Amino acid sequence: MIVREYQPEDLEALRALHAAQGFGYPFPDLSDPLFVTRLVLAEQDTGDAPKEEKSLRSGPQETRPSGRDDSGAGGRIVGAALLRLTAEAYLLLDPRAGTPRERWTRLLALHAAAEDDAWRRGLADVHAWLPPPIAGKFGRRLARLGWVRDDAWTPYCKRLSGESR
Repeated sequence: MIVREYQPEDLEALRALHAAQGFGYPFPDLSDPLFVTRLVLAEQDTGDAPKEEKSLRSGPQETRPSGRDDSGAGGRIVGAALLRLTAEAYLLLDPRAGTPRERWTRLLALHAAAEDDAWRRGLADVHAWLPPPIAGKFGRRLARLGWVRDDAWTPYCKRLSGESR
């Protein structure tokens, strides 16, 4: 197996992998500069792989997504890791300063400025994780500002550190 950078020639193989998964979300635009990581996993048949490994690769092809088969230029694509930049929102407002209406007005000013700034920077989305004690009430306020609660997919987080290598 080899992990390498995505190349435009890989597009159709990745489209086929995406379709085979059947998750129902649109195929991403890999030309979007927000994709900062585009890695492809390819099987390379070098002829000297152990027999067990070869037998795994020679299974029925109809059950697998079709991919490029140009072993000399990277092999048959069997996976990809794609990382797109997004933003996590943090809001810091003094809960003791002013009336509730003044705090709401301050939030609106920050919200509009941050949204404009994120858009100018080319971001496609912003995410907010609300602490449980405020999720209900503050979540309704965010909804009034156009935020949507996305419970359709279960979020996971990978905290990166040099120690995990």
